[in-house]
Amino acid sequence: MQTLHAAPASFLAPPASHLLPPTAPALRAGVLSAAGPVPAAVSSRSRACFPSSRRASRRRRCSRAAASSGATSVDDAKKDVLIALSQIIDPDFGTDIVSCGFVKDLEIGDALDEVSFRLELTTPACPIKDEFEQKANEVVAALPWVKKVDVTMSAQPAQPVYGGELPEGLQKISNIIAVSSCKGGVGKSTVAVNLAYTLAGMGARVGIFDADVFGPSLPTMVSPENRLLVMNPESRAILPTEYLGVKMVSFGFAGQGRAIMRGPMVSGVINQLLTTTDWGELDYLVIDMPPGTGDIHLTLCQVAPLTAAVIVTTPQKLAFIDVAKGVRMFSKLKVPCVAVVENMCYFDADGKRYYPFGQGSGTQVVQQFGIPNLFDLPIRPTLSASGDTGIPEVVADPQGDVAKTFQNLGVCVVQQCAKIRQQVSTAVSYDRSIRAIRVKVPDSDEEFLLHPATVRRNDRSAQSVDEWTGEQKIQYDDVPDDIEPEEIRPMGNYAVSITWPDGFSQIAPYDQLEMLERLVDAPRAATPAVAS
Repeated sequence: MQTLHAAPASFLAPPASHLLPPTAPALRAGVLSAAGPVPAAVSSRSRACFPSSRRASRRRRCSRAAASSGATSVDDAKKDVLIALSQIIDPDFGTDIVSCGFVKDLEIGDALDEVSFRLELTTPACPIKDEFEQKANEVVAALPWVKKVDVTMSAQPAQPVYGGELPEGLQKISNIIAVSSCKGGVGKSTVAVNLAYTLAGMGARVGIFDADVFGPSLPTMVSPENRLLVMNPESRAILPTEYLGVKMVSFGFAGQGRAIMRGPMVSGVINQLLTTTDWGELDYLVIDMPPGTGDIHLTLCQVAPLTAAVIVTTPQKLAFIDVAKGVRMFSKLKVPCVAVVENMCYFDADGKRYYPFGQGSGTQVVQQFGIPNLFDLPIRPTLSASGDTGIPEVVADPQGDVAKTFQNLGVCVVQQCAKIRQQVSTAVSYDRSIRAIRVKVPDSDEEFLLHPATVRRNDRSAQSVDEWTGEQKIQYDDVPDDIEPEEIRPMGNYAVSITWPDGFSQIAPYDQLEMLERLVDAPRAATPAVAS
């Protein structure tokens, strides 16, 4: 069984209603800003490059071209382009690429017949980036006045969606993916390594962190030239080793083999290896988690803002029992599990498919915990041998069946991470037009409104509530009714950080926000809507 969010056959949709001509004033004020402050830049360059007589001549030429093409000005031409591009729908977000803010650096040629712009996607590993580029070229070239289209593809800079303070080494990592099982010997390292190289093959910047101090697998599964970690003498940062373009850190590269130490020491080692490494800019950091649900797992979940988890299991019932514990752990820590990989499922012989360890463990995990995607890996000697030779299977045989399964897994991870980031970044915002906080918790279709003063008065931190007696320190009248938040930032997948005018920074978990009294009739304000 395999469920994928495949790209639809067509990305085209009717133009977004807010981009149509009747709402031209709103377009000029709002939509053009999605493409950056281009008009001012264009006019600025025009004034700088052309003397007044030449500017007049250029305006006459543009007017003649506009009269024949239907575009009467640069602004009208940009509106035409944005309306055309609004027909392209991102299948993951269900929104047109203009509203998503993908269109950047929109430029119109002097003769109003050439168009150039940049599509900035959420990740360089976007599985449909070629389709986006093709459709963008087609819909803009279809405009009657356009003779030439220049589309440039790019991706957003690597940065976490987490709004709090992060260790320096993690500040330029967009997504952190945990590959976990809780059961030893099910193939977590095999899945982690091959997933990492699949994402790298899709165009992403990728790193692997081997979090198993007692039995590190990475030194066996890859063969980098430099097999020892070194430290930058100036910054005191650990420099990761690299193999085939993927950065990696493992205790096995520390020159000490396997660790023999107690739990608190292990947590300290893991913390140091992960947070003091100079990872640079990464789109995905894949963490190969050790078995169990102990100190190391809790340390990783507390230190690193995990975007999502991939669960690895085998068909046996015993594996399912242990895997279920891991899924529940991630659920409590508010880390969404986006896929299940059932390893060692079957083998094919004599034209038949055999299941030597039974069937149903992976399906049971999917059904019981609502994880949306299931991938099956066969018993394949080459898959096992690749882990021993130091060359990942997806690198050794990129066109094989195993590589295709990992390609599908990679597409799933990319799409799910993009959805999670979008949901988290827009989960809580402040709407100044109605003076209310909008809340739409990830994985929920319900949106509700909260009064800012209600949120501030219900803070449960030690600054507002006595930890020993439970007595409320902050009183009702201490918070003015007209208080407004200054900034709202996501704190991973479970909460937001709200900064108030008095400098107080409140951590508001989604669970707590859902319990507060909601607004039914929101007050109106004269100021326009602004989302924090």
